[in-house]
Amino acid sequence: METHKKLTIGLFGFGVVGEGLYKVLQQTESLNASIKKVCIKHPGKSRNAPDALFTTDKDVLLYDEEINVIVEVIDDADAAFEIVSIALNNGKAVVSASKKMIAEHLPEILKLQQETGLPFLCESAACASIPVIRNLEEYYDNDLLHSIKAIVNGSTNFILTKMFEEKLDFQSALLLAKQLGFAESNPKLDVEGYDAVNKWTILLNHAYGIVEHPNNILFTGIQNIQLSDALVAKEKGLNIKLIAQAKKLKNGKVAAFVLPQFVTLGDPMSFVKNEYNGVVIESGFADKQFFYGKGAGSFPTASAVLSDISALRYNYRYEYKKLYHHKPHELTNEFYVKVYLSFDDWKYVPREKFEWIEEWHADAERKYLIGVLPIQELINNTWWKENQTSLILTADPIIDNLDIIHLKKRSLELAGVI
Repeated sequence: METHKKLTIGLFGFGVVGEGLYKVLQQTESLNASIKKVCIKHPGKSRNAPDALFTTDKDVLLYDEEINVIVEVIDDADAAFEIVSIALNNGKAVVSASKKMIAEHLPEILKLQQETGLPFLCESAACASIPVIRNLEEYYDNDLLHSIKAIVNGSTNFILTKMFEEKLDFQSALLLAKQLGFAESNPKLDVEGYDAVNKWTILLNHAYGIVEHPNNILFTGIQNIQLSDALVAKEKGLNIKLIAQAKKLKNGKVAAFVLPQFVTLGDPMSFVKNEYNGVVIESGFADKQFFYGKGAGSFPTASAVLSDISALRYNYRYEYKKLYHHKPHELTNEFYVKVYLSFDDWKYVPREKFEWIEEWHADAERKYLIGVLPIQELINNTWWKENQTSLILTADPIIDNLDIIHLKKRSLELAGVI
């Protein structure tokens, strides 16, 4: 595509994001981009656009030679992958918002981009309105990227905010998120962390060149967080957030996971409320940088899709520098995490698995402890998600294998054992 070439768009999906994009494009005439056809699943619904715009036949869009951009914002991952594959093979640039599809088909999508030489842009699939992919691609060299942590799911963050600030119970907060259009059509995807780990799979690729299936990244959501956990957090001057994070360890490999975590009130993540997302990137010379913006909803997501469409005028494409021009990083499970664990009964907690336990409160109706576990224990077992057990990482949870030896020795010294 030459610079400023007219973009003729075939749009798949006219839900919250698709309709948002349609409205936004009508207000940005300078873009020289227009939607020629929209493919939808349910023709009977009434829509705020002319009937002639719509079709249920995907081939009308995919094989129209005038259409040079396919924008795909549907929530069926298999159908989305088929659309993307045909579009790229037919010489069309693609903009996608389908995080599940991208996360599950990352190797194939990378291969298609290499084979066709065409752009595939997906800024809206990670943090909606925050331009985090483009920044990771263009600005941060992965040799200097120490860590990246983020609140990537606006729905869970909205629910946690309502539980904390308005003392709503979990179900009421979830219902409100659904009514406001922040939760996925299947709320389990948000609440149990599936949406967040899909986004994290995409961001790990742009941050560190890691190509990994979401099934191989440790995650859980906020489904087990209790009101008592929120009270303990408040007592300790902390918040609870669902945090996705990746950190480079001393051996050069990367620790990565998505788990609930306590955050201190001074942490930028503590300021990220309701449906907002936040990303903190720490690098060698720039120190910490904080990105903040809306992570859910019609127009914020549509704005990221629009930004990608705009970039296509200049034939922008991801170069995947961390993957192709550097030595890609590897994920590692050789580290420990410090956790808070609340539970109803000691018998469900395998105390022998802990390296050490720093604090325990056995008298309260809802018991809890703070201790250190090898990450492998959480990967291999599910006891920490069962029997009303709630696990939340502490504010600075990652302990390198090399540090654990030093800490053990220090704790023995303090205890007067050595």
